[in-house]
Amino acid sequence: MNIRSAWLLNGTPDGDGGQSRIDTRLAPLGAMTPSGALTSRDGVIPGSPNGDQTVSGLQVSGTAAGMSATVSPGRAIIQSTEVAGAYPVYVPEFTSITFADGDPGNPRVDLVVVRIYDNDQDASDKTAAVIEIVQGAPSPDPAAPSTPSGSLALAEVSVPAGASTGAGGIDWKSAVKDRRRVTVAVGGIIPRGWGLGFNGAYPGQYRDTGAGLERWDGSVWKPYPDPIPTWQNYTPKWGAENGPQPKLGNGSLTGRYIKVGNEVRFYASLRIGTTSDWGGPNRNGNWYLTLPVPPTVAISAHFRGRIGPTNNGAYYFGGCQAYRTGPNNRINGVADGTGIVRGWCCDDANGRPSSAWVDADHPITPTADNWYELWGTYEVNA
Repeated sequence: MNIRSAWLLNGTPDGDGGQSRIDTRLAPLGAMTPSGALTSRDGVIPGSPNGDQTVSGLQVSGTAAGMSATVSPGRAIIQSTEVAGAYPVYVPEFTSITFADGDPGNPRVDLVVVRIYDNDQDASDKTAAVIEIVQGAPSPDPAAPSTPSGSLALAEVSVPAGASTGAGGIDWKSAVKDRRRVTVAVGGIIPRGWGLGFNGAYPGQYRDTGAGLERWDGSVWKPYPDPIPTWQNYTPKWGAENGPQPKLGNGSLTGRYIKVGNEVRFYASLRIGTTSDWGGPNRNGNWYLTLPVPPTVAISAHFRGRIGPTNNGAYYFGGCQAYRTGPNNRINGVADGTGIVRGWCCDDANGRPSSAWVDADHPITPTADNWYELWGTYEVNA
């Protein structure tokens, strides 16, 4: 099996004659993304002849009925233990591998790996880079075996029960699950390979998800650049600061908001239905609607309402207040830290400021199909 590795022969005991193999592996090489102080992200080097694939190297495939497959030429980095370092390897030509016949009673999943044997580090009594098949355990619900130390997984291959060359072999159209992951030089963008469930190595590292870029911020991967925010729906809660809580019945509550950085723009509305219970004079007062995100500081917002009977009601415009509830400004039935918009007010019909909240205590009694709208912009914690 014609597989090569780039580690060097040891120098002499006094340091003459070149680098030691440990020196070479622990020194930074071009295609190494760090995963620790002295470790590197292992993986296959990306690229394809026509640029139409993320990675074409070290691909496991079978083209004919039987138990044999091939591994395509390619290059890779294999991280062993921290003290052993990372091994650059390459496969210069197509390499054939043959799987053992299937178990008579149960299927199994085998793992194809590139593996490093280094007697100086693992006491394996050999020094070589090889392509190996790690055979899985037969089972009604088989799973691939673990990747051995000093190895890089290339593919999982499902071997049916009773499979053999004479019995039709392995169904190569569906048997291979690609396990190759990709690595690049430090600072490079890691292309999409097998799995996205890995942590970044340092804040500011980037990876390609297949649909866009993500940046590691030190704890999680985040889309990069930040996704353009869009308007979202939310359903506000209708309540009263004083007295019994109103009941929506067949009325409706709607809301929309957009969050850009530490700023939120919102719209909330209440429409009273024929079965809504909005109380009455001295029963409840100072209505509020909840906000999608609690404000950092209290701020004025806008109010508009259609109040009164259908035949002679009127439109009213005014203001309100958006703020976060807390120990010093508790509201009946609302937990501390909730964002609400309350204090709906407007001018009287004669244009003079009104001292009454626009609620069940307002001089113009609410009726079914009356509606109330609130909107504005406020600051939030980013």
